[in-house]
Amino acid sequence: MTHPRAARSEFSLGGKPLFAAVIGVTCGASPLPFNALPLVMGPIHQEFGWDFAVISAGVTIFGVLAALLAPVFGAMADRYGVRPVALWSTFAFGVVFGAFWFMPSSPMGYFLFWAALGIVGIGSTPVTWSRAVSMWFVRNRGLALALMLIGTSIAGMVVPQIAEAAIRAGGWRLVFPALAILPLFLALPVGLRWFREPGPEERPAGVSDASGQVVGLSLGQAVRGYRFWLLFAAIAIIALAYGGAHIHMAQLVQLHGFGAGVAATVMGVVALGILAGRLIIGVLFDRFWAPGVAFPALLLPTLGCFLLMGTTGSLPMVIAGAFMLGFAAGTESDVIAFLAARYFGIAHYGRIYGLLYMPFGIMSGVSPIVYGMVRDATGNYDAMLIAAMGLFAAGGAMLLALGRYPDLSRPATDPAFDAVAEAA
Repeated sequence: MTHPRAARSEFSLGGKPLFAAVIGVTCGASPLPFNALPLVMGPIHQEFGWDFAVISAGVTIFGVLAALLAPVFGAMADRYGVRPVALWSTFAFGVVFGAFWFMPSSPMGYFLFWAALGIVGIGSTPVTWSRAVSMWFVRNRGLALALMLIGTSIAGMVVPQIAEAAIRAGGWRLVFPALAILPLFLALPVGLRWFREPGPEERPAGVSDASGQVVGLSLGQAVRGYRFWLLFAAIAIIALAYGGAHIHMAQLVQLHGFGAGVAATVMGVVALGILAGRLIIGVLFDRFWAPGVAFPALLLPTLGCFLLMGTTGSLPMVIAGAFMLGFAAGTESDVIAFLAARYFGIAHYGRIYGLLYMPFGIMSGVSPIVYGMVRDATGNYDAMLIAAMGLFAAGGAMLLALGRYPDLSRPATDPAFDAVAEAA
């Protein structure tokens, strides 16, 4: 159990950088596009007549490109520090997202806008922010990362309301410049003021060795072990199950006979589920073996998928299903950030996290197309929801095979770490 003095020390030293990271995640490329598209999907379909799979493909292109570039941005954060990478990417993301106001009426132009967003935006996601947070916190890392990641929950509650108001005020195009205010005029000033990595004298025990060198496996050492690829596969499976459910949640709600206003409210419930999942799971990760906590949490959305099937059902059932899916999303994000640090260390965290973010980003992008194709072919999402039930259970079960946490007390250059890598 965390000693009270140690807990106060970590949060007193790292509180301001953590707050800046929360705001950065809230206003970054991880939550904004995924919470805006569900509300503009219907109006775009009505105006242009595009299939839902085509509309969903925009965020797929964004997600895949961002995921492929995540290791690059992670490597830059390892080499140059996370502050310049995160802040420049936040600025570029805000500019490009606001420029969606000028989106042309052709699918190719639509895709190009999403591609540009993927190229510049990945540095404004937890790929960068979480490295600094993991360096400020060790004893309370699970809680600190959970607090950082509630930024996506905050966005999930706020963004749909802003988007709905913007659509009423000026149509779906206004959604994008309205939301671009958040990264440009909120996250960027706060980040400039408070976001940074700790100096050698500020790092808690467990981040660096006696000489001040940050400890952890190198990327090469990490990928030689089975744990990396097991985690890689589990992340991919869970993201495939969830990503499309989130993007199509408003349509799922409307298929049950409820209007756009109710759909926006249900999106807020999803955000509450993500928030609950992150905080509860984050606290439990600090106290218990993380895979053993994650497995039952990832069984919960199987019931959520069942409740969302069909085109009838009461609003409480729909709300409960949405909450359970959100809880799973909160769990998965904690899994990536926490387990990357716990099993592989901090020395090359950006590279390793970036590579582990690839299956998350790619499958989160592919999943909406799959959900859209099922909707276009069958008129509902039932077949995909059934498949998602199995994927959630399988992904959670795979985490149980990760085994005990390895000893990461030596720097990555120590030859003894090769044995740790092989054991991993």
